[in-house]
Amino acid sequence: MEIETLTHRREPHAAFDALEIEREELLRRFARVRQTTEWICEPLTVEDCVVQTSTECSPVKWQLGHTAWFFETFVLTPHARGYHLFHPKFGYLFNSYYNAIGARTPRDVRGLMSRPALAEVLAYRAHVHRALERFMLEAEADVLHSVAPILIMGMNHEQQHQELMLTDVKTVLAMNPLRPVYRAREIISSTIHPMNWVPFDEGLIEIGATPSPFQGGGRRMIDHASGVVNNFYFDNEGPRHRQYVESFELANRLVTNGEYKDFIADGGYKNPALWLSDGWAKCQSDAWHAPKYWELNDGEWWAMTLQGFRAVEDSEPVTHLSYYEADAYATWAGARLPTEFEWELASNNVSIEGNFLESNNFHPVPLAPADPGNPSQMFGDVWEWTRSAYLPYPGYNAAEGALGEYNGKFMSNQMVLRGGSCVTPRDHIRATYRNFFPPESRWQFSGIRLARDASRML
Repeated sequence: MEIETLTHRREPHAAFDALEIEREELLRRFARVRQTTEWICEPLTVEDCVVQTSTECSPVKWQLGHTAWFFETFVLTPHARGYHLFHPKFGYLFNSYYNAIGARTPRDVRGLMSRPALAEVLAYRAHVHRALERFMLEAEADVLHSVAPILIMGMNHEQQHQELMLTDVKTVLAMNPLRPVYRAREIISSTIHPMNWVPFDEGLIEIGATPSPFQGGGRRMIDHASGVVNNFYFDNEGPRHRQYVESFELANRLVTNGEYKDFIADGGYKNPALWLSDGWAKCQSDAWHAPKYWELNDGEWWAMTLQGFRAVEDSEPVTHLSYYEADAYATWAGARLPTEFEWELASNNVSIEGNFLESNNFHPVPLAPADPGNPSQMFGDVWEWTRSAYLPYPGYNAAEGALGEYNGKFMSNQMVLRGGSCVTPRDHIRATYRNFFPPESRWQFSGIRLARDASRML
């Protein structure tokens, strides 16, 4: 699945000013993001790209069109002189939830559209891609600099969909009795290392990013001294503010499949005392008895993965759990889930290294021997449920216009997850990143890190 791109090369010149460095870095970043999307799609058939398995998932074909639509709608149409829409109806087909833009295809029928064909959607992406490269190459420096934050937001938006494409493709392949393999990888096994508790003192800490990028006065999206794109964050990560945190302990690693098997064997899915009321109702109505994709096969747990159908490896971090399951496990283990503020505090001195999309595993991997005195696996492998509701930070105001609908309007009935997963692009994650899903959601690579109050240490 190749998308034609313009060839752009500039000869090195000492007279490049900072804004020309910005132009070059935007072009490089844009090309890299788009190439990653193409690479994700390489193993997929046309049929893989058109199936929608549930309302929380979208077909790959739709996501390819939607990410092009985002750039077309927020960059090209308002800012690129002479830009012509590829198709006048694509705004209706590929708008996701932006009410300010206009009417759109209902989410639950995205998989019912046989047209446009995948080839036409790819042609649409190529059309938008060429126009964006031309705009970045030819725009006056002041125009480009003013639009740079939206361009970079569009790149981060596409990175979010790269992750969603993989999680959604997994649901498609999992429904197929042929157990298709997305990309084969060697299964890694390891010893399960003891869980240790890392203490953190009480205190007043600073949380979040500041200031929010679309509220004016934000940090530059480009470091003009180096030309490196940096400092991006979504508006829900700010404003930076103070938060008091009581003393607590955080587990130095994630909960493993082997440990979660013990929860199942001990009747964890049959004991209402462990569950929140809504969680128990969901567990009963949907007949949950194990993480999503787990199946008993001759008395042994097996699971569908992007590497194919295989035995559950005990030393891997457990994944595809709802918030309700994560909370029930924490209660069973005599602990709790961390707040998002505790999680961010614990991540402050941790390097952003881990099992990301670039690792090519497409699945959580076992932990190598860990430092018992410091948290490990904070980034990558699985999104970590926190016990924090997804709410605005003090002083938060959504941006004006349609882009203000990106995050703010979802601040209800959702829980916060932190840290990224095995299918998150490495340069997309940061310590302040706030992901959010409804508490019953299980299709994402979501798992558990335990915490406990200071009183538990006595």
